[in-house]
Parts: sequence; C-alpha cells; structure tokens
Amino acid sequence: MRSGPLPDGALFLGLDVGTQGTKALLVDVAAGTVLARASAPHAFVPGLGPGHLEQEPEDWLAAAALCLRTVLDGVDAARLHGLAVSGQQHGAVVLDGGGRVVRPAKLWCDTATAAEAGELSQTLGRAVPTGFTASKLLWLGRHEPAAWARVRHVLLPHDYVNFALTGQYSMEYGDASGTGWFDPVSRQWDPQAVAAIAPTLAAMLPPLVLPGGLAGTVTAAAAARFGLPEGLPVATGGGDNMMSALGSGATVPGVVVVSLGTSGTIFTRSDTPVVDPAGLIAPFCSSDGAWLPLLCVMNLTGVTEEVQRLTGLGHTALTDAARAVPVGCEGLLWLPFLVGERVPDLPSATGTLLGLRPGLLRPGHLYRAALEGTSCNLAAGLARLRALGVRPGEVRLAGGAAANALWRQVLADLLAVPVAPLVEAESAALGAAIQAAWAVRRARGERELTAAAVAAPCVRVGAVVAPRPEFAAAHQALRQAFAAAVARLHPS
Repeated sequence: MRSGPLPDGALFLGLDVGTQGTKALLVDVAAGTVLARASAPHAFVPGLGPGHLEQEPEDWLAAAALCLRTVLDGVDAARLHGLAVSGQQHGAVVLDGGGRVVRPAKLWCDTATAAEAGELSQTLGRAVPTGFTASKLLWLGRHEPAAWARVRHVLLPHDYVNFALTGQYSMEYGDASGTGWFDPVSRQWDPQAVAAIAPTLAAMLPPLVLPGGLAGTVTAAAAARFGLPEGLPVATGGGDNMMSALGSGATVPGVVVVSLGTSGTIFTRSDTPVVDPAGLIAPFCSSDGAWLPLLCVMNLTGVTEEVQRLTGLGHTALTDAARAVPVGCEGLLWLPFLVGERVPDLPSATGTLLGLRPGLLRPGHLYRAALEGTSCNLAAGLARLRALGVRPGEVRLAGGAAANALWRQVLADLLAVPVAPLVEAESAALGAAIQAAWAVRRARGERELTAAAVAAPCVRVGAVVAPRPEFAAAHQALRQAFAAAVARLHPS
C-alpha cells in the first residue's frame, strides 16, 4: 500500500449485512458526503420450528454483490481506496476445512438454544445470553453431531463476508465480544468458556485483528464476483453496533445511541470496561480501541410491523391514528416480547396485551401501544446503564424507525432526555466506511489518527426533540406499570 496522504475525492465503501437485508454506501469520508446507496433483502430459511431463525450465508454474498455493483456503477475505480463490512452480531457461521459453509447460520434472534445458554451460564458463573454465539455451537454439537464433525472454522457474519472478500480468516475485538467465549476486559479468548463449548473449538477460532487494522485485500475471485478492484484494502469491520457507534459519533464518552431496527440497542463509548453483574448490559469492546457497554432488546420494529400487517394500513396512517390516542393508550399495555426477549432475559416469553376493553382494539391504540411498550423496555435499559455509572450527555437515534416523528417523541418522553435523529439513518454502513478510511489512512502512515477525527465530517444530527414536562407524570406512571407487569407475568 502506498504511503502518504490520500488524494482529494478518495472514496470508501461501507457494507452492512443485517438481518433483513444488506445495504451499501459509497462515501467521500473526508467531505462527509454519501454519493450512492443501495440495498437488497435476504430472508430466513423457511420451514423451521419455533425459535429457530437461520439464514444462508450465500444469500448475504449475493445481496452484497448486488449492492456493491449498484453503488459502483459508473465510478472511477481509481478513486476507491477501501471498504469495511458491518454485520449482524452473534450469528454462527461454520465452515469445513475448505472454507465451505457446513449448514445455515443460526442468528442472534434464534432462541432455540436457550437451554444451552442456561447451562453455559451455570457452568461459567456468568450470564451467557441466548443470543450469543456460544449457545449455538453447543446446540449444534448436540443436535447435529454429523455437521459439527465437519466444522473446522467458526466465524461471525461479518467475518464470513471478509473471508469471501479476502480469503483470510480473522475476527476483531468488538464482534468477538458477543460470542460468549471472549473476555472483553483482557481482550483475549476465555479458555474456560472455549473448553466448556467444545474441546476442539480453540483450533477453529481465527486470529484476532487489532482495531484500526486491515483484514486483507480483495482477491481476484472476489473482484470478479463483487465488481471491486483486485487488491482493494478491506478493514477489519465489526458488528453492526460497533460500526453504528462510529457512524453516529459515539466515539467520545457521553454520546448515547439508541438504534431502532429489528432489534433495539442502546450503547455508548467508555474508556474503561463496564461490567454488569446481572449480565443485562453487554461489556463489549468498541471497534476503535475502547469499550461499548450495550443493551439489546429483540423486539422493536417487528412489533409495529405486526400491527401494520394486521390492519393493512401503512405506517403513516397508523402513526396519524396513534397520535390521536392519549399517553398510556387508555390502559392498553403491550409487553412486546413476540420472539422472546434478551433484556429482560426471557427467551421463551410471548407478547401480552393487557387492559383490553371495548373500543381499544383499534389501529391507533394498537400502534401506540406497540410504540410505548417497546420504548418502555428501552427506557428500562437506559436506567440500567445509568445505574452502572453511564451519564448520557446526548441521545442520538439511529435506524430506519428514527424517521417516525411520533416514535421520537415517545422515546424522548419515556427516556426523559432530549433525543435527536441522525441525518444518515444507515449509521452502521456509514460507520463501516469511516472505519475503512481510518484503517487505510493509518496504514499509509497516520498512526496517531483517531476514529473520532475521521468520523467528525460524516456525523450530523437533526432537530432535537425534548421531553414534554406536562406529560412527565403520565410517562413515569407508564414506565412503572410496564415494570410491574413484567415482574408479575415473568417472575425471576
């Protein structure tokens, strides 16, 4: 790789391989400008039993190829200087000795491994959430021993896309933090956890790559498939939350990000590890060399999508109807645990509608109850972060649902802090492009360059939404009612 400053107009690619689809951004990072974007969906493996949610890794590659070719159409390849991949966390991608996928990837939202997660938690004396990768491997060894016997490499989703691009096996600290067999404080594999999953697992793990480094360069085969220049640098990338932190400006303490997607997350940067004795806040590493204490809930936009499917109305019409419904939905309360839940730790839970009375099963009431129920759960998470010493100075909203003005107001009221949406909703893809620029510039000689400095031109926020004092008491009562209902219906 050449040394020295990048030329003006240097472009970087950010690829986000999510649960519902893959997205790509082409970014002039120095100018903070997104020049092109594309997206492509991918589906779950059909016909699986309750709790099983899987995807074919090949579908991720097909979607990535479509997105990359779309955003690069007509672009001078000489202007392209690097890319990075953001990926849905925790998924278990298992490969044989030839790098071939052994079976579909079990995803973060797969709850069929709850028993294995509980067993690992008891064995290790710490919480291992069902969503983490560890329980999926233990499940695979027990339920599909023939498949497990073929496994020689274990990767996470973004690692697998990196492998497809570079031919190299690697993993970085941030995404590794969500496996269940990595110690985020010492930033090393946890030998006790590795041994508890399988005696052979240690030999299956890839090398760890330092933050701000490169995973490799694009191979000739990948160049032909994805429409990329051969030899293009590929940064380490990371989990979607770690990349979203870069793309939302959570590169300095005090900026708290609430990401509104299929799952919901709350995270912030910390210069020191934040370890929750209850295991509700994940003590992740960040992808810029620090830590990223994070709460994740499994039920967010999927709940509002259910209302949309039930009513046949669009989200705009449902939002208008919900805006006319008073705070608290006249007693209608939704515990939104449709696919189980990670926080609180209820992998086998189902959703519950409480307070049903005549006249309340209407589109506006159901939609507002979905907004309030999911937001109450996020508010409980922010309260937990505060209890662990996190002091939010600013809350930024990421993800597609942040475009909903009513949801922004509900969040401001229930979180009891001002919130502001990010101008670029695709913060994970943007963060990947930022990380690519950071890694390439460091490789060219700017060793002291920080991720925060690279991110600064790219991160912009919209209008601030403040909590409404006149509704403070009603929202406090709503939070209390939600907590009491969870405790009553799901006693620990």
